[in-house]
Amino acid sequence: MYHAVSSDPNPETRQLSVSPAQFAEQMELLADHGCTPLTTAELAASWRGGGSRALPDRPVLITFDDGYEGVHTHALPRLAKHGFVSTLFVSTGWLRGAYDTGGGLDAMLDWHQVRALAGQGVEIGGHSHTHPQLDQLDDTDLEFELLRCRDIITGELGLPPVSFAYPYGHSDRRVRQAVRAAGFAQSLAVGNALARRPQGPYALRRVTVRRSTDVTEFERLIDGRAIGRTFAGDRALTKGYAVVRRARQAGRRAAALMPGPLRQKGPRTRV
Repeated sequence: MYHAVSSDPNPETRQLSVSPAQFAEQMELLADHGCTPLTTAELAASWRGGGSRALPDRPVLITFDDGYEGVHTHALPRLAKHGFVSTLFVSTGWLRGAYDTGGGLDAMLDWHQVRALAGQGVEIGGHSHTHPQLDQLDDTDLEFELLRCRDIITGELGLPPVSFAYPYGHSDRRVRQAVRAAGFAQSLAVGNALARRPQGPYALRRVTVRRSTDVTEFERLIDGRAIGRTFAGDRALTKGYAVVRRARQAGRRAAALMPGPLRQKGPRTRV
C-alpha cells in the first residue's frame, strides 16, 4: 500500500510517502524476486472463481491510495519499465477538476492524468468522495460517499469501478455491506498483513510502505517474513483505536434513540 511518491512531500503526507528513488528500487526488487503484479480485480476474480483462474507465481498487489500526482509523474514510468499493473484508489473529491472539494493533502492528480494511468494498465478503484472515516458516518452520508465516488469515476472513465479501498483502512459490517450494495465487487483494508483468500473479498489486507521502509524491510515484506514483528506497533495502535471507535459508535446510537428534549440537554450536562 503506497500513498504519495514525491521528492518533497509536505508534512502531512511525508510519513506515508516514498521518494522516486525508493519506489524505483522497490520495483527493481519485485522484478528481481520474480513477483508478478496483479490488479485488485484480477486477484479477487481468481479467488472468487475457486481457483479457476490460476494465479501466477509470487503474485503481488501494488496499490496507491488517495490520488497523489506523483503516481503519474514518478510511479507510472517505473511501472511501465517492468510491465507492472497496479491499482489506484481515488478519493474523487480530492482530485483536481470539477469535483474538487479542496480536501487534498498535497499535489493531487487531475482527471487527464487518471485517464492516462488507466490507459497504461492501472486499475482505477474507489476510495470515497471526501475521504471520511466511513464507519463513523450515518447511513445517508455513507451512501453519498460511495455512490458519488462511483458515479464520478464512471462518468470520467466510461466504466464503473469494481474495487474499493476503505479510507484509513477502517470498516465494519455495515460499511462492507454498503460498499457491496454500491456495486463494488471487492475491497481492501490495511491490517498490515498479507492478503489471504479466507479474509473474503471485502476485507483483504495490505502492508504499508512508508518513507522509513528500507531495502531490508521491503525484501522481508516481499518474502512475507517478520510482518507481525515489523508492524507490531501499528497493530497495537489499531486495536486501541478500535475500542475508541466502537465507543463513539455506541454513543451515537444511544443519542439517536433518546427523545428529542433529552438529546438537546445532553451537551449541556455532559462531563
